Amino acid sequence: MTLFAILAVLVTSGSEAVYGEAIWDPVTLAAKADSTFGLLFALITVLIATISVNIAANVVSPAYDLANLAPKLINFRTGALITGVLGILIFPWKLISTPEFYIFTWLGVVGGLLGTVAGILIADYWIIRRTVLHLADLYTEGGRYWYTAGWNWRAIAAFLVGGVLAVGGSYSSVNAEGVSSGPFPQDGLIPFLKPLADYGWAVGVATSMLVYVALMAGERGKARATV
Repeated sequence: MTLFAILAVLVTSGSEAVYGEAIWDPVTLAAKADSTFGLLFALITVLIATISVNIAANVVSPAYDLANLAPKLINFRTGALITGVLGILIFPWKLISTPEFYIFTWLGVVGGLLGTVAGILIADYWIIRRTVLHLADLYTEGGRYWYTAGWNWRAIAAFLVGGVLAVGGSYSSVNAEGVSSGPFPQDGLIPFLKPLADYGWAVGVATSMLVYVALMAGERGKARATV
């Protein structure tokens, strides 16, 4: 991922030197090629990269997640089809319509929420469980990880608290300078949380981790006793 990020920066910077403007969209950059072979090669490369990345990273995981939510009704194939439909309904072309909206709004919100999930996972595995998991109980109804009707309300509470702090101050939309230009100008969705929005991932990780460990204090002793 680091290599991809470095290449993206180098290519975008190089496009500014060559064409006089920073072009971040690879399709737009490929369209400026003055060679038919170069244009076809670039577009085929983008096509293969898009298909391979989307199949591996954006379809497999949600398809399995949906199948696990209702295994009697949804298999992997159905989950993949549902993922494809949802992928269209969120209007992905709108998300990348401008780099400002994609970076400051979309990635900021997604990053903050994923950070919140990561904090809970890290806290449970490293702090509460001390890296010890009983695999069979993960898939056993009524097992040690069943909690209340299959839901760990402590994890949900930690996610809600961490999520609100991480993304509550996010901008509704931004302009080229990264400044909010939507119905909540300059203030974000929850104004007093705006200072935390730029550090959403870190805020989500730290907050959810602390809240989860605090709420799981009683379970911590049980987890050690059953090791």
